[in-house]
Amino acid sequence: MPKILTYIAACGPVLLSTIAPGLAEGDVALGQKAFQRCSACHTTTDQGKAGPGLRGVVGRPAGTVEAFRYSAAMKSSGLVWDEATLDRFLAAPRNVVAKTTMTVSVTKPEDRQNIIAYLKSLAQ
Repeated sequence: MPKILTYIAACGPVLLSTIAPGLAEGDVALGQKAFQRCSACHTTTDQGKAGPGLRGVVGRPAGTVEAFRYSAAMKSSGLVWDEATLDRFLAAPRNVVAKTTMTVSVTKPEDRQNIIAYLKSLAQ
């Protein structure tokens, strides 16, 4: 095997871990703790507060919980809440959906990943 291929094979996992940190799995217990800041507006059930309930959110199309009144922007966003979309939205909600009513962001990437892991654990 040429030296360059050997190098790529050996370094590939390290390079991927540095350029794609958003793909790392979060910690559910730390996510539950970090979610406390979210619980002022969200529940981990189907019941909404100021924001919709988040049980089963991962994989769900945005703006589709029937009992919750979403902004028109969220209803028409066309988003599906996968890990990457949740990460971007939690980092800067209004950069993803300009007229969303969510104004709070989660600035630390590790907190976002932990919260997403926690939300994934709440799947229906």
